[in-house]
Amino acid sequence: MKIIKKHYKKILIFIAVAYIINIFISQQKMLNSYNSEIKVYQAQIDKEKETKESLNNIKENVNSPEYIEKIARERLDMYLPNEKVYIDIGK
Repeated sequence: MKIIKKHYKKILIFIAVAYIINIFISQQKMLNSYNSEIKVYQAQIDKEKETKESLNNIKENVNSPEYIEKIARERLDMYLPNEKVYIDIGK
């Protein structure tokens, strides 16, 4: 009993220090996971900014004759009169 009373403060300090270290380690793990989530979200934001920029460029050019001709050729298979069209049958 006397031994426990002598070392009572040391035991409490050891337990408190161990508890604080445990808290720091768990918080560091949480911070690391939050930082990795931030990186993922930042990558998504960057990708969406590029998409937005691309869509804004298309929006600016949507009424231009070149864009209309491009869409007509690519999506609607329309061509100018008297234009020769070559079809690759190897595809």
